Amino acid sequence: MLGSIFRINRDTRFSADKRPYKDHLDLWFWHGARAGAVSGLYLRLAPDGLSVGAGAHGLDKEPLRRYRQALADPEAGAALVRIAADLEAAGHGIAGRTMTRPPRDVAAAPGAEPLLLHRALFVASTEPAATASESGLVDRLAQRWRPFVPLHEWLVEHVQP
Repeated sequence: MLGSIFRINRDTRFSADKRPYKDHLDLWFWHGARAGAVSGLYLRLAPDGLSVGAGAHGLDKEPLRRYRQALADPEAGAALVRIAADLEAAGHGIAGRTMTRPPRDVAAAPGAEPLLLHRALFVASTEPAATASESGLVDRLAQRWRPFVPLHEWLVEHVQP
């Protein structure tokens, strides 16, 4: 698993406003080649909270095609339905639904139809930013990520090239 750090950023040379336009620090960890990475585990440290999550924040044309193809597969579609149900039962809803109607001429495995409304598929939990400085942070992060790993692994297996 590899990772990237997306820094807090603001080019203040040409602006009277010196506040950062991106006031949070993101870390993203993925499997395989960065160019083909679809899903990852991520961590965001912002002034208002520490977010831990996993998944795909946007599926471009080809990954979206593979995602829909996997949803149509009875085994893969059913596996994602189980993962979504487990996350929901643990209090974590899957985000990324951007459509109001499923695409025409696209089928899904029984029970997976609502997942056709997603062009992104991710899950996250947030806690107060102050917890980032408390002892045991790494263990807490691992504990937070643990229920999200099946979603990440499903995306890597079925959507990532």
